[in-house]
Amino acid sequence: MSPENDPLLQPFQLKHLRLKNRMMITSHEPAYPEDGMPKAKYRAYHVERAKAGIALTMTAGSATVSRDSPPVFNNILAYKDEVVPYLKDMVDACHEHGTAVMIQLTHLGRRTGWNKGDWLPALSPSHEREAAHRAFPKKMEDWDITRIQKDYVAAAQRMQAAGMDGLEIQAYGHLMDQFWSPLTNHLDAPYGGSMDNRLRFTFEVLGAVRKAVGPNFLVGVRYTGDEDLPGGFGPKEGMEISKRLKDSGLVDFLNVVRGHIDTDAGLTDLIPVQGMRSSPHLEFAGAIRAATGFPTFHAAKIQDVTTARFAIESGKLDMVGMTRAHMADPHIVKKMIMGREDTIRPCVGANFCLDRIYQGGEAYCLHNPATGRELTMPHEIPKALINRKVLVVGAGPAGVEAARVASERGHEVVVLEAANKPGGQIRLTAQSQRRREMISIIDWRVARCEEAGVQFHYNTLADSTRVLAEKPDVVIIATGGLPHTEILSSGNELVDSTWDLISGAIKPGKNVLLFDDAGDHAALQAAEVIAASGAHLEVMTPDRSFAPEVMAMNLVPYMRSLQKLDVTFTVTYRLMSVERTDAGLIAHVGSDYGGIHQQRLVDQVVINHGTRPLDDLYLELKADALNGGAVDYDALLAGKPQPHSQSVGQGYQLFRIGDAVSARNTHAAIYDALRLVKDL
Repeated sequence: MSPENDPLLQPFQLKHLRLKNRMMITSHEPAYPEDGMPKAKYRAYHVERAKAGIALTMTAGSATVSRDSPPVFNNILAYKDEVVPYLKDMVDACHEHGTAVMIQLTHLGRRTGWNKGDWLPALSPSHEREAAHRAFPKKMEDWDITRIQKDYVAAAQRMQAAGMDGLEIQAYGHLMDQFWSPLTNHLDAPYGGSMDNRLRFTFEVLGAVRKAVGPNFLVGVRYTGDEDLPGGFGPKEGMEISKRLKDSGLVDFLNVVRGHIDTDAGLTDLIPVQGMRSSPHLEFAGAIRAATGFPTFHAAKIQDVTTARFAIESGKLDMVGMTRAHMADPHIVKKMIMGREDTIRPCVGANFCLDRIYQGGEAYCLHNPATGRELTMPHEIPKALINRKVLVVGAGPAGVEAARVASERGHEVVVLEAANKPGGQIRLTAQSQRRREMISIIDWRVARCEEAGVQFHYNTLADSTRVLAEKPDVVIIATGGLPHTEILSSGNELVDSTWDLISGAIKPGKNVLLFDDAGDHAALQAAEVIAASGAHLEVMTPDRSFAPEVMAMNLVPYMRSLQKLDVTFTVTYRLMSVERTDAGLIAHVGSDYGGIHQQRLVDQVVINHGTRPLDDLYLELKADALNGGAVDYDALLAGKPQPHSQSVGQGYQLFRIGDAVSARNTHAAIYDALRLVKDL
């Protein structure tokens, strides 16, 4: 499809603002602010996407308007005057590329903690606690309502002073729609009771904001049109709210979601993750647009251009949000215009981005380590001044990323892989039906490598003779690791690894103990295989909670599956040893807290304890390498090439990356490769 007739690339007139295409980044908080301010890192993130042609970028999911709405992660503090120059710097830079910029303002209400920020009580129109953030809120008084309405207005004026094109008020799970829902509004009239009363706070805020900013500053609402929660408001009430928002004359667009976010399960249904249905709420948003005839935006796992194009072409939306997709590839629009849609780096729905911020970290994309690191990592790889021959051993995520980046640098690249296909641990991960999208991490990189002429040699178990026969200038060892299960005082020979179960090499027993001492996806994937076979399964961990490395939203699908299969989860107990008897395997169980000894009689013990590096080849090559295998960390972190120096070796530099160094995760493996090879 040519740019001239692509529905996604047609302009959209939103009141006085002409948006150059139909693609937007919805409000989200990647947690990049410093002291609540959007400084250089934040600016670079949004400008990168503006340069590539996005029509509208919405910044700052949940920019907070009041001091008693302390951020639950690193949000922008919209209640501070000092935010204005930082925002203006970012807005001006995006405007230079023809991209409109808006922001989301909110008061979190009960969706925060009282022991954050200034230690003011959380508040809500009731005393009902939100499960996700656990604070018991103060039930709002009249002076709270008056004060917070003024805070919304002051924050809106700051956004206008920063040169923003507009803003949206957040109304799903936050204070605004806590007023809407009968579950969270226990106030008396005039702000509680009837729908008219429950909406009063919203329309008073919108009226005051509109009066303050005037008609030429865009104002919208991002809201849930259906709580999808027993006792809450449903689609009928949501449709009525939608019509009232349109008819009020106070807003310029609707940004519709569906669901609730007061629990991990609710949040995951509203913002679906890997293995869940794509664009699950698109029809719902389209029904609101059809009923209101009003500019309608929407985003929820619309991760590919084909789905986004359908959303616009079918008239369901006016602007389509592709937020996580633009974290995976900020250059989607540019690639479409260039006719290179096939080279777009796919979002695999791993949700590493969102899960990290809910754990208090910064949002990073699982397989684009340049996202959020625009100040130090390139999205487009520059050519090297001198071309060299690079040999990569291993075609897992670290190896194929190293090959991709080296080939884009202009180097001659050869990859040796022991298996008959690329992928490494990713190929094992993708055995799970729910995680099959992960293989796109490999497929995308292999396709880029093949375009650049990288030579892949499969079924090749590399040794030093084979490596040196290539006469490489640089050798990169990306051989990964193998499961480590020898952690018991006795009986190590009696256990299986999680990889054995996931791959199908070993069949599940009938009564299984799975000891998880790593807390990652492998344990839960193996647990699903075992439980689905009909086996009785106990998952045991020495940690205070199980699967601590599988963060909240990714945990939800596992729990829905495993709870239905009646899996038992046991925390704070440690497997000590295993012995074989005539009756079966006896697992001896202790505790890090001491004084405990228990036994389990089972027919299979499975252990998940991460991997140990496959580093024999690296150690064999190390003695003759120019750099002795050493990485100059000062040069690496400064973005400088690794120095050619030190010994009188065979004329090659030697490096290892990913799990060949230590057991980590996919993002770490890919980041290892990018930051080393980008300067090669």
